[in-house]
Amino acid sequence: MSIIVQKFGGTSLKTGEARQKATEKVIETFNAGNRIAVVVSAIGRKGDFYATDTLINLVNEIDVNINKRDLDLIMSCGETISAVIFATLLNKKGYKAVALTGTQAGIITDNNYGNAETIKVYSQRITKLLDQGVIPVIAGFQGVTQDGDITTLGRGGSDTTASIIAEAIEASFVEIYTDVDGLMTADPKICETARIIEEIGYNEVFQLADNGSKVIHPKAVDIVRRANIEMKIKNTFSNHEGTKITYKHIKDADNMEDRLITGIASLSDRAQVIINEDNLYNEEIFEEMAENMISIDMINVYVDKKAFIINKENVKKMKEILDKYDLDYLLNEDCAKVTIIGNKMSGVPGVMNKVIKSLKRYNVEILQTVDSLATIAILIKKEDLKIAVNELHREFGI
Repeated sequence: MSIIVQKFGGTSLKTGEARQKATEKVIETFNAGNRIAVVVSAIGRKGDFYATDTLINLVNEIDVNINKRDLDLIMSCGETISAVIFATLLNKKGYKAVALTGTQAGIITDNNYGNAETIKVYSQRITKLLDQGVIPVIAGFQGVTQDGDITTLGRGGSDTTASIIAEAIEASFVEIYTDVDGLMTADPKICETARIIEEIGYNEVFQLADNGSKVIHPKAVDIVRRANIEMKIKNTFSNHEGTKITYKHIKDADNMEDRLITGIASLSDRAQVIINEDNLYNEEIFEEMAENMISIDMINVYVDKKAFIINKENVKKMKEILDKYDLDYLLNEDCAKVTIIGNKMSGVPGVMNKVIKSLKRYNVEILQTVDSLATIAILIKKEDLKIAVNELHREFGI
């Protein structure tokens, strides 16, 4: 008998019909002789009645400076509502289920409100319910401090909850249910030839998630990776096998070189910062950026300049910091980051040359590059994003 954690996202819970589909997935797995723990997100997405962003707006209309502790309290309500509704549906269908908040599920966190880290999971209550044949339905995205204050785990926190619970109860695997058939080789809204990835390694999916794929949160992947628990990405609304995330590496029997590139991730709304001089204020500048929650990426350091990228929403604050130190700098707004990902390309010569040649063919200007063992990231103009992703997808035969 396997222990399985199934997580259902907001789109899987948005309507009565969707919730019926989700409960059917749980019942089917339970009837196959498995013990099931369910994790749920808030119902729907921005604009829907109980979505997290909707709850945030309720208090922001009064005061945008609400303290973080109180904000976490209202942000956690959506998942609690989902847990009660989902457990009630299962009970009505004749399956014993109990709704649990993150606190009742034993998820203990630090007090970093809005992006808390888990310290410990006291899983005895969940395990006892499973042993009794009861399905615990756990509110995702939330935990509690040792002082009893409710916390939230950051964007994608319900994915994180599913992984944390799976690790704590030693689950056989985690199933993340969403509204797509699995992880894809590229964003299908950008690339028409994108296809489902049937099986992928932990490191590759972590890179996909960290560089723009929104199907799974990178923190959740990191947790199942350390616990050596298999994860599956599946569609609530279809019977597609989905994507299996595992330690294994894929070999295509018809291709002796194996799969060189697994997928292409992309992030739009990036801005490039180039500081055109060495200066005495490096430490102060980066400290101020950290204080203002400005995250940097694609860092290149040269003798006479430094280049990195930031989220475009931080451009105004970035300008204020740079002007404060009277620096000579350039800001290239409206950029996009494209990352090709594949464990097999490590040590393979000519991959970067292939990237450059394929993009040059379509006059796509490369503004900056950074590479690692499993990734090559390029910065381009946002207007060239669709051309670049489609051309690279074609060039590498993904």
